[in-house]
Order: sequence, then C-alpha cells, then structure tokens
Amino acid sequence: MLKKMECGSLCTGPVAEGCEHCINGSKMVLLVTGKCGWGCFYCPVSLEKKGLDVIYANEGRVTTDDEIIAEAESMDATGTGITGGDPLVVLDRTVHMIELLKGRFGPEHHIHLYTATIDPEKVARLEAAGLDEIRFHPPVSMWTRMQETRLADIVSSTKMDVGIEVPAIPGKETELNALISYVASLGVKFVNLNELEFSESNWGMMEEQGYQVRDDVSSAILGSEETARKVMKANRKVNIHFCSSSFKDGVQLRRRLIRRAEHICTDYQAITDDGTLVRGYVYTKDVNATMGKLRELGVEDGMMVALDGKVEVAPWILEDISTSLDERCYISEQYPTADGLEVERTPLN
Repeated sequence: MLKKMECGSLCTGPVAEGCEHCINGSKMVLLVTGKCGWGCFYCPVSLEKKGLDVIYANEGRVTTDDEIIAEAESMDATGTGITGGDPLVVLDRTVHMIELLKGRFGPEHHIHLYTATIDPEKVARLEAAGLDEIRFHPPVSMWTRMQETRLADIVSSTKMDVGIEVPAIPGKETELNALISYVASLGVKFVNLNELEFSESNWGMMEEQGYQVRDDVSSAILGSEETARKVMKANRKVNIHFCSSSFKDGVQLRRRLIRRAEHICTDYQAITDDGTLVRGYVYTKDVNATMGKLRELGVEDGMMVALDGKVEVAPWILEDISTSLDERCYISEQYPTADGLEVERTPLN
C-alpha cells in the first residue's frame, strides 16, 4: 500500500534515516566537488558547481573547515548529506569532511552520501571514517546490468545503511523494475525515487529527450510521478520512497530555512512563516549621522546596527518612523542563507 506524505510524496515503508533529517530541515547539504565523470543527461547540479572542483555548504561557497562547521552550527544541523558531482572523485577530501563533522558534532551527527561509484575499497574507507549511510546513483545504462557491479560485495560486507537513489524517468519503467528487483534481492535497505526536474544546467539535454514540464508552476517533468507510482505498485514489498519536486521545496527547504532563520535572527530582525528574514534598511552616505538621527527618534542601539552604506533597523520600528527620515528606507525580505538572496523589497518613503 502506498502511504501518502506531504506535497505529493509517497512511501511503501519507513524512509531512510538520512531522509528523516532532511524532512525535519536539520540536514546540511555539503557539496564536496562538482566534478563527476558519469555524464548523466538529467544532472540538475547548478552551473556554478557542475564540473568544477568547488565546495558548498548549503547555498554558500566555502574554502575552509571553519566555514563548514560554522554553517552547520548556524542551522544546528543534526546531520549532513554529502553530495557532488561525485564525492568519491575526491575521496581523501570526502573522508576528511566525514571525520571533521563527526569530530566536531559527535557520532550522533548522521552523515549520508550520494555516489555513482560502486567500489568496495573506497566504500570501506568511507565507513571507517564514520559514514552512516550510502546511496548509490547508478547511471541509466546500468539499471539492467547491476549484477556486473560489485554492489553485492558492498551490501554483504558493510554495516552502513545502503540504498539506491535514482530519478523516476518516464519511459524507463522496465529498467527501474529490473534495478529494484535486483537490489532488493541483495538486501539493500531502501530505494529512493526522485521526481525528475528541469534545471538551468540540464534544460537543453532534457529538451533533446522530448520531456515536458508538468505545469506552469513546477519544474517537474510530466510523467515522472506516474512512472514512480507504477514502479512502486509493481514492487510493493520493497521499501521505496518517492520524493516529489514540491516536497523538496515545500517541506524540506522551507523547514531548513526556518531552522536556520531561527538560529541567526537578531533582535532587530523578523522571521516570516516561510523562513525568510525581514530586515529594515536606511540607506545613507553618513552612517554615523543617521545613527544619531535614529537615536533622536527613539531607536535604541539594540534595535539597529551600522552597515556599509546603510543602517539596519528593526522593520517594525522603521515602518513607524520612515516618514520622519529624509534617507531612503526599505523593508527587505531575504532568504536566511549565506548569499542572502532578496525575495522582495518594499519602499517606505
């Protein structure tokens, strides 16, 4: 029986532990490299990461261990998902990241990893470093030939949770059924089917395959959900989780944003129900003079801070006093992420 979850997601049994942290919004996403040699046509990795040897912790590019730890602390992360590219392309770095996170947050900090590389020796190094869960992402060409890989050796020798995570590609039901049947026979703990999506980096390739967007408000591919449902019904005894496109944005991302916002929000900022930060700005050429003027209007020092070219003021206070200021005043709604992407800006005077 298919169990309905939020935003159109489905499952036939318990979701993987790594998914639990993601659903709760408490998982940090750590991209250890954008490099990958598999060339999957549907790869959704963004253009600033794809094929490049860069490291990102959630939305922010990082270059030091301290920056990675700071990002995890900023959201009080209970777990980390290590991704790429393919993390096993930079195995030494990936091992270091696992040891870094376990050393800082302890063994209870759950770490799962995504890779297309099925290599028992490399997997053994990951397990020795402290990895809790590994998710293999074989390319489509291997879905009917998994017996040619060494997945059986890995499943039989590791104590980690082993899963398969692939997109639900329309027209590939036969291949998906073959993949699931084989990995289930090995004792793989779970299979995750992701709703196939368009992205800025795979748009051209996806068009070549003849796929269409499901509707005007989604990046999901028409037919992906239907494919997942058929495959899940054909494999009812296997622990399968279908993760919808809207679930990723409407549940996982939203909860992570709220969690991070609650940890970084200052006394002079506000949080919306969607987890965005609301900030008030007074733009000025003379920050000190503007700070003095704000004090004369009754703004306490704890309700404002001097920034470069502007003063940030508690938005609820700025709304009341903006008409008394000659400087330009705005309310800014932003994501509580490293890049601080602005969602909306409202002028007050």
